Amino acid sequence: MQLTELIRTLDSWLEPWRFKDYAPNGLQVEGRAEVKRVVCGVTASQALIDAAIERKADAVLVHHGYFWKNEDSRITGIKRARIASLLAHDISLIAYHLPLDGHAELGNNAQLGARLGCVADGQGGEQNLLWHGHLPEAQSAANFAKSISAALGREAVLLGDEGAMIKRVAWCSGGAQGMFGDAIALGVDAFVTGEVSEQNTHQARESKVAFIAAGHHASERYGIQALGDHLSAMTGLEVEYVEISNPI
Repeated sequence: MQLTELIRTLDSWLEPWRFKDYAPNGLQVEGRAEVKRVVCGVTASQALIDAAIERKADAVLVHHGYFWKNEDSRITGIKRARIASLLAHDISLIAYHLPLDGHAELGNNAQLGARLGCVADGQGGEQNLLWHGHLPEAQSAANFAKSISAALGREAVLLGDEGAMIKRVAWCSGGAQGMFGDAIALGVDAFVTGEVSEQNTHQARESKVAFIAAGHHASERYGIQALGDHLSAMTGLEVEYVEISNPI
């Protein structure tokens, strides 16, 4: 498959033009023109690039790529080493940030909700990235947090009353702790995201809405896996997800 065709295909599925994002979506580093083998991962770290080199991949497809707004634009240090590795082996870097969060089926939020056992009822918040829904049966906040820990393979942090009953849930993968206020306004019983900030403790106590931090990386594994599986099924490309562990 030609690289240009691959980008057109991914763009047609994820529609990056619908989002106001913090980094460029799509092709970030151009490699060889023909793509047969793709390595997927959450973040374009050096470890993931090394895995792609080892597997003789033609492209790396990730959720977290490079060239974020407000970061140093110079290609030095860690960024230089990563890009040098890609260019030396003629490997393309392709990244989709908010478009992968928001996709209705393949996205991080869609995939996270399914793993939490939530039935999605709708989307709202900034750029429709805050999902909300309900559990089939109410359960205590403590039990809900335990089920999340088991589903994602990472100990979740629960803020709020462990005994509170949870039925209505809002969620947004990654670093969406700033959306807690929007979730509270929806009238939910719990909000699930990846990361936590100091003020979330007080918000949870005072609003009586449970806050559960499930891990940024852990909550965003599944969108890129779903995208990779879909890409392989639809195009015949050899696509492999590589897990690079991250406790955050």
